[in-house]
Amino acid sequence: MGKFVVVAIGGNALVKDNGRDSVQDQYEAVCEIAANIADMVQEGVDVVVTHGNGPQVGFELRRSEVAHEVTGMNSVPLVNLVADTQGAIGYQIQQALTNEFINRGMTKKVATVITQVEVSADDPNFQHPTKPVGSFFTAEQAEEMKRANPDWVMIEDSGRGYRRVVPSPLPIDIVEKDAIKSLIESGYVVIAVGGGGIPVVKTAAKTYEGIDAVIDKDFATSLLAEQIDAESLIITTGVPRVFINYGKPDQKALEEVSDEEIKRYVAEGHFPKGSMLPKIEASLRFLEKEGRRVIITNPESLQDAIRQKAGTHIVN
Repeated sequence: MGKFVVVAIGGNALVKDNGRDSVQDQYEAVCEIAANIADMVQEGVDVVVTHGNGPQVGFELRRSEVAHEVTGMNSVPLVNLVADTQGAIGYQIQQALTNEFINRGMTKKVATVITQVEVSADDPNFQHPTKPVGSFFTAEQAEEMKRANPDWVMIEDSGRGYRRVVPSPLPIDIVEKDAIKSLIESGYVVIAVGGGGIPVVKTAAKTYEGIDAVIDKDFATSLLAEQIDAESLIITTGVPRVFINYGKPDQKALEEVSDEEIKRYVAEGHFPKGSMLPKIEASLRFLEKEGRRVIITNPESLQDAIRQKAGTHIVN
């Protein structure tokens, strides 16, 4: 599979359900995932970790809005909330991994890089938001949220409920990629492009400026893996394998498939837009840029996945 792997953790993997969404609940989920990542490192794999922030940035958005409505405090721009959640989740993963290594008698070090990701100000997604953030709501709750927040856009997300959507431009460059490479070469496990990275655009003066959006973490992870020359990309999700005909009597779990076969399944409409499709599209982007293998699986199957005993493996 290769000894240099980028692993993407979904933001929803850190929030088990609406009743377990406190900071402590999230840290407990992080610790479970950290143990699985430490297993990989103990096998001799160099790992870069990325993570989503959909639920977390949704919580922070609502906190900011409530504080503004109730006390008149200044609202926090979305781009700053992305940075805030990147730092907060990165801290938890960094601490959990560090403690896991200490408990195993390993000397491996961990560092979080607060990462800016360049996007185009002309990306059409700024006019047509598509990125789900925050918790899932029932249809009735979604209507109530819309009445309270008329500028919100709410969509039904893969049969699991309704969520708010915000702009999600495509990433075009990882600003701190050289720093990330240097840390990897120095033996660190690196946590980067958290929440898809902090979205920035280049000005006429070639400087960077933040812009309100949330970049899809799987697309940002795919770009990072390409730019730091990772051999494999692992995208974690809520299921052990990717399915076609999901939820139907003839559903089938995919084990090892070619990129051409996956493209055919995409054309046939097997993967929902709000959940699996972005992971598949990000996988294909990585493989098109000389990546060797993409694995899609759940966090608890990571160690078996690198041994090719679990997960869906997509290869050139």
